[in-house]
Amino acid sequence: MRTRDLALIGAGYWGKNLARNFLNLGALHTLCDSNPETLAAYGKEYADVRQEQSFDHVLANPEVSRVAIAAPAVHHFNLASAALEAGKDVYVEKPLCLNPDDAKALIEIAKKNGRVLMVGHLLQYHAYVEKLNEMVRGGELGKLYYVTSNRLNLGKIRQEENSLWSFAPHDISVILGLAGGLPDEVVCHGEQYLTDGVADTTLTQLKFSSGLRAHVYVSWLNPFKEQKLTVVGSDGMAVFDDTKPWDQKLIVYRKYLTWTEGNFPTVNKRDGEAILVEQSEPLKSECQHFIDCCDARNIPRTDGAEGLRVLQVLDAAQKSLDTGGAAVSPSESATDSKFFAHSTATIDSGATVGNATKVWHYSHISDQATIGTRCNIGQNVFVAPTVEIGDNVKIQNNVSVYAGTTIEDDVFLGPSCVLTNVSNPRSQVVRRDAYEDTVIRRGATVGANATLVCGVTIGRYAFIAAGAVVTKDVPDYGIVMGVPAKQTGWMSRHGCKLEFGANGKATCIESGLRYSYEASGVRCDDVGEDAPLPAAQPCSEASYEIFRAA
Repeated sequence: MRTRDLALIGAGYWGKNLARNFLNLGALHTLCDSNPETLAAYGKEYADVRQEQSFDHVLANPEVSRVAIAAPAVHHFNLASAALEAGKDVYVEKPLCLNPDDAKALIEIAKKNGRVLMVGHLLQYHAYVEKLNEMVRGGELGKLYYVTSNRLNLGKIRQEENSLWSFAPHDISVILGLAGGLPDEVVCHGEQYLTDGVADTTLTQLKFSSGLRAHVYVSWLNPFKEQKLTVVGSDGMAVFDDTKPWDQKLIVYRKYLTWTEGNFPTVNKRDGEAILVEQSEPLKSECQHFIDCCDARNIPRTDGAEGLRVLQVLDAAQKSLDTGGAAVSPSESATDSKFFAHSTATIDSGATVGNATKVWHYSHISDQATIGTRCNIGQNVFVAPTVEIGDNVKIQNNVSVYAGTTIEDDVFLGPSCVLTNVSNPRSQVVRRDAYEDTVIRRGATVGANATLVCGVTIGRYAFIAAGAVVTKDVPDYGIVMGVPAKQTGWMSRHGCKLEFGANGKATCIESGLRYSYEASGVRCDDVGEDAPLPAAQPCSEASYEIFRAA
């Protein structure tokens, strides 16, 4: 049975939808809202859910390990930062906060405290948007030409935020996902009619380096509700209309053009093809994703970095709107990192590279990849989109880190080691939606020319010998060698062989740290696995001889 350990902060307008889903998922512990009338409106099905008006009391409650924030956006930063500092995993309804600098701060706070940070960009969890992403990644629409998004209604009119910030985040999130990175240029026009300083309607144009163009039109002064996204490519067009019945939400028009001998296009008029996927509630899927990421300590699909990219576009659009439609370039990086990149290295515009990191000759860091601080990325290294690499990671020459790989802090990847992400690759079969996760946990070492078959987890401070082929998980502190790799013993945090006595105890001859061997595996008695590595003398020749003999 799932542990009820989630507190919802803000139980009103949108919060009641989150409350319903987290309750049905068996996770809701506390409803927190400053308005007692809001809390009193919850029915008997919430009888076992605690009610609280004090946010500080929620943070002090050890039974609450995660919070979901559905308060007004102006409060998101203060609430989220306090929760992260209190050791809680945090879900924040869109937008993450109101400016990129605050978003960067939240990302750093979450990383410092080892907490999950997720943004509620709901459309990313819509089954038809997931299908649309799959089709685009698989090349079914060809080269993308342009995307148009209309989000219109005559509904709730706000005075605390304009229509751009209220309506556009979801669509911008989807468009950035389809494009694979930030635009080079943002232009926004709009007008205020009902409240001074609050735009009721805006039209935002995004220009990408690939040639893709996107338009996002939002308004709460429209007589009809419209939530439509149209994607046009060289080989097909797709229309996602969220106001349609489930079996008509995604229509695809394939091969809509024929090119004559004179290189003149003619239109093929044909009925669209309705794409069908299994029906599901996007908000339930989003809530379940947050719970799953907290349980497994995984990075959410819409994590802080994704939320920051959306904020960078919103911020650029607002600046353009404020200046009468001037073109504004979003920040080229998700952080203000001061790092070194060799002149032959390629750092894509949507990549994040941490302070004091070095990227050497002919290496390529892709859009949406995140590299931590104090890393050393050797020559001819490729880091794919969405890859997360922690702090103080050493990647030697000729290594490719593919999507689906997570590398925690202090990992060493030896020269020409091989990481994979599909077990059964075929050139003729597109398997981008079948990438398997490979996780290399803190402090692990992967030797030169070793191969990790995808889907494995390499435990903390594990040691993979040179040339080994790893086909299954490796426990914390384990040493594996050979083809296929087999465990031959245990290694200390300082990289010295551990020899356990009959009492299940061993001491690292370099650091003097003591270790215990138990049924659950090996652990360090003196220092927690998350603590910094204590200083020690260089490993003795005797220790190296023990290791060589193994």
